[in-house]
Amino acid sequence: MAILSVKGVNKRFGGLQALGDVNLDVAENTCHAIIGPNGAGKSTLLNVLVGKLIPDSGSVVFDGQSVLGRKPHEINQMGISRVFQTPEIFADLTVMENMLIPCFAKRDGAFRLHAFEAVRRESDMIERAEAMLDEVNMLDKREMTASSMSRGDKRRLEMAMCLVQEPRLLLLDEPTAGMARADTENTIELLKTIRRDRGLTMAIIEHDMNVVFSLAERITVLAQGTPLVEDTPENIKGHPKVREAYLGEAQV
Repeated sequence: MAILSVKGVNKRFGGLQALGDVNLDVAENTCHAIIGPNGAGKSTLLNVLVGKLIPDSGSVVFDGQSVLGRKPHEINQMGISRVFQTPEIFADLTVMENMLIPCFAKRDGAFRLHAFEAVRRESDMIERAEAMLDEVNMLDKREMTASSMSRGDKRRLEMAMCLVQEPRLLLLDEPTAGMARADTENTIELLKTIRRDRGLTMAIIEHDMNVVFSLAERITVLAQGTPLVEDTPENIKGHPKVREAYLGEAQV
């Protein structure tokens, strides 16, 4: 059963067709990868899913409800969280302060940074944040300033900030971009653990094919804004259209 269903989505920017008749179903409790060359429309599609862009036509339905016309924070409240290509964290705050922001946003909606003194008195929220940090192996870094951490740890923190909101769908935009190989492998293992322990549905955009084939159960290939093929990772590896449009003979 699809938790996310995209039907006939089109988006133009002037004379450029960024998305053309995109149809995509993401089944619940799966990891679905969206791949394609630069300019294929992957990020545009992701921005449509989270309400940053409104398509010219088509529908986007999450868990039986349309997301079109809703603001990004409203879509987040519906149960969709996004991990950005560049980690979106509060660099000048501590790891724990970063974690408390989504904790309270989930419960109360809009959150003001000046409320930290009151926040620190709410032990249930602190315990929730600590439990999430422990789950991603960052509890020992709770008092570190976010800007002082490695890119891999910043990504881990951002994922924790998403997960503490208990989403049903996690959208990942190149989660290993700019990472050293060791951090990439650690991120792959973290995502596998999250999938196994939480049964969380994931949709991932990624250029690193090792990451894609390590995580995805279904893959959709975009080319020039249009879905080229959707299949299992094994079939995608040997698909002649995919070889021609994206992977290349030397990479599969």
